[in-house]
Amino acid sequence: MALGVSLLLPATPAAAHNSLTGSDPADGARVAAAPARIELRFLSRVDPATTKITVVGPDNVPAAGAAPRFAGSRVAVPFKPGKAGLYIVGYQLSSSDGHPVKGEVRFTLTTGTPADPASPSPSPSSAAPSPSVGTALPPTGAATTAGPAVPAARSDDDGTPVWPWLVVAGLVVAGLGAALLRRRATRS
Repeated sequence: MALGVSLLLPATPAAAHNSLTGSDPADGARVAAAPARIELRFLSRVDPATTKITVVGPDNVPAAGAAPRFAGSRVAVPFKPGKAGLYIVGYQLSSSDGHPVKGEVRFTLTTGTPADPASPSPSPSSAAPSPSVGTALPPTGAATTAGPAVPAARSDDDGTPVWPWLVVAGLVVAGLGAALLRRRATRS
């Protein structure tokens, strides 16, 4: 019976996987005024020891003003704007189960000097290799380019918690077990 019940429940990702839930500026946003900081919000707490955040602007120029600041599930990076154009915020972190999560948030700064059209945009071939998860953050003021990353909208999991399904399945199994015990007791 438990097998039958488990087959009826939809498959969900592990609850320990972290994922991006939002950002400021939002992914794909066009902003006229440069923000003082960039904020990333995640499903669960972010460990500074296993998290790497990078910010690059047009011409692959680093745009992080200082080291990221961590507060629970939020990470704030002071923003040092340069030319108008595309800015890419790359993130790489480790979920509590050790599963690596990486992605990026892209936004366009519409004010300032336009980026040189002949300049290549950041691409996997021009980016420096990403360190493995678990490396320390770069020193204050340092920023490197991230390796190939999955866009935030296509992160490794959808962030749906699995624990409600486990509770329901446990209650169903417990109820079925109690019913079987009652039925057995009435026959004896």
